[in-house]
Amino acid sequence: MIDYIWAFVVGGLLCVVAQVLIDKTKLTPARILVIYVMAGVLLTGIGLYEPLVDLAGCGATVPLTGFGYSLAKGVEKAIEERGAVGILTGGLTATSAGIAAAIVFAWLAAICFKGKPKD
Repeated sequence: MIDYIWAFVVGGLLCVVAQVLIDKTKLTPARILVIYVMAGVLLTGIGLYEPLVDLAGCGATVPLTGFGYSLAKGVEKAIEERGAVGILTGGLTATSAGIAAAIVFAWLAAICFKGKPKD
């Protein structure tokens, strides 16, 4: 039960920070997305994100920082297995299922719904 609470708290805090950035700064959602992914990569690289993943599980791996975490872990693993080539291939290999799912669901949404121009 405590695992669910930690997942909720950590995931919620990550979302709160993003919402505050949207509301209180002039950063666009796209820039915040990039900041979150890069923060996940950087925090993983310096060893600070892994303890958060151990504590919160999906509360830390599902938000965008978790995507950065997955990229960094994929590169780390690929470098161990394949050497320097892993720098280019590891991140995509580790996140390929998520990327493919995003493409398929975006395609399905485009087929099912008609876009409307902003007024």
